[in-house]
Amino acid sequence: MKRSLTFYWILPVLAVFSIVSCKKDKSLGYTPGTGAPTITKVQTVNKYVADTVLQSTTIYNSSGIATTTVDTNFNHKSLTALDSTTVTGNLGNMYRITGTNLGSATKLTINGVTVYFNRAWGSDNTIIFTLPTNIPYVQPQSNTMVVTTLHGAVSYKFTTLPPPPTILQVTDFDFWSGSQITLTGKGFASVTDIKLQTTGDEVSIVSQNDSTLVLQMPSSSTVTESPLLFTYTSGSNTGAKTASTAVFNDLDNAYTIYFKDSFQNSWGDNSWSHPSGSQTGTPHAFGGTSSIEASYPAGAWQIEGWANWWPGFAYDASYKYLTFWVKGGKATHTLVLVGDKMVGGYGQVQNANAYAGQLVTVPAGVWTFVKIPLAPPSTAFSSTSTLLNYWANGSTANQLGFFLQGQSGDVNETMYFDEVAFVK
Repeated sequence: MKRSLTFYWILPVLAVFSIVSCKKDKSLGYTPGTGAPTITKVQTVNKYVADTVLQSTTIYNSSGIATTTVDTNFNHKSLTALDSTTVTGNLGNMYRITGTNLGSATKLTINGVTVYFNRAWGSDNTIIFTLPTNIPYVQPQSNTMVVTTLHGAVSYKFTTLPPPPTILQVTDFDFWSGSQITLTGKGFASVTDIKLQTTGDEVSIVSQNDSTLVLQMPSSSTVTESPLLFTYTSGSNTGAKTASTAVFNDLDNAYTIYFKDSFQNSWGDNSWSHPSGSQTGTPHAFGGTSSIEASYPAGAWQIEGWANWWPGFAYDASYKYLTFWVKGGKATHTLVLVGDKMVGGYGQVQNANAYAGQLVTVPAGVWTFVKIPLAPPSTAFSSTSTLLNYWANGSTANQLGFFLQGQSGDVNETMYFDEVAFVK
């Protein structure tokens, strides 16, 4: 009798469980199949493409007229609809798996990594997912997609393609014959060749893995600045190409003030405080031993800089930028760039009276690269100008320096400069 009562008690519970399960299936809009899962194809739902509108470069001619060119920028992407069968996938793109008995799927993995998907977005015949950025793509890989359901598992050949070589950080934007630059980013393992895009000069690969690429730069008699042009392998495409958004300056073909551990072109120290000038230690340049030291006493209104009294630096319309590296001191400061032929001269130009192109923010304790576009002497003065009019009051300049406006509570500061140059 006790046994019979127990039997009738279990039946209602199973009936309730069955009703709840049916409602759950119907809430998805479909009833999952109970057979073994199959995959017949994978299709792209949409993809990210480079947005050619977002990356532009502006160059000014000798009359101050701007010319803007638009380049592909792989750091800015837009979403584009697409629907085609594929056996390869790009990181960040969305895909649809088509097959049978997929409705009870509990897990999706690609190259052993679990991929999130929402069953409510699919059906018993489809699973929709976005290929996450943590999927391994450096070959060799299993190149396998696995869908596991309540009734079995199915594997499918699917290759994750490497992203285009993407630079996230560099050790230097300047180079010269034989110098080395280290790139940090992603997609470098698939790189097979690198050139200067502007001239086609070959760049040597010293070492590489997917996140780090060490380059040895070529000797060129013509290049002034150039992006890098990467050739890489992407699936069956062994000749895929992409250009870096980063632009690199050839200091062999620039007008240099401080380069290769010493002052160049008759420039020398013109500072107000000491120690100053070329000092051994704290170099930025590859293989360097020295940089320019600049001392700023606490609370002082101080200019640290350099001079070329003869023959000076004559205006030349071919020079487009002033570039340099600067290492900050104990606190972040804003320096005012001054020159004897600039508006305000080589004097104590306060931050509030400086125009935008003169203001240089120097973060504490790190090397920062600064690249300031130049304006021709005929450019009218504007307090909002981001162009540096270095020859505003004369065609031959003799001084270049940095003014630090003293404030209460300042401490003694030391900053360093390296690879100071005017680039064509």
